[in-house]
Amino acid sequence: MAQVTIRINGYAYQVGCEDGQEEHLGKMAAEIEQRITHIKAIGGQAGEARLLMLAALLLADELHDVKTNPPASAPVAATPRAYGERRARLRRVAARAEEIASDLLDL
Repeated sequence: MAQVTIRINGYAYQVGCEDGQEEHLGKMAAEIEQRITHIKAIGGQAGEARLLMLAALLLADELHDVKTNPPASAPVAATPRAYGERRARLRRVAARAEEIASDLLDL
């Protein structure tokens, strides 16, 4: 089993993976880092756990969309409108995550 050090939000994590999967693991970490960067860009600065939770929710939302609406055979280039739609979705997901976190704190 290979050991890989990934960096997310300035923190280093030692993670094990199957031999030969090191590059793939690095790409997955980069995807998470990209989402955290977007969350921070729209004012979502928060604790480490909260940022990771929001990034996970974004990934889960994208996975849900892909499962329910498989992409067409040819990918569509990102447009300013698509970026705006993603930003709006991020805000909705972040707001929902805030609601969930608030509900959990009230328990």
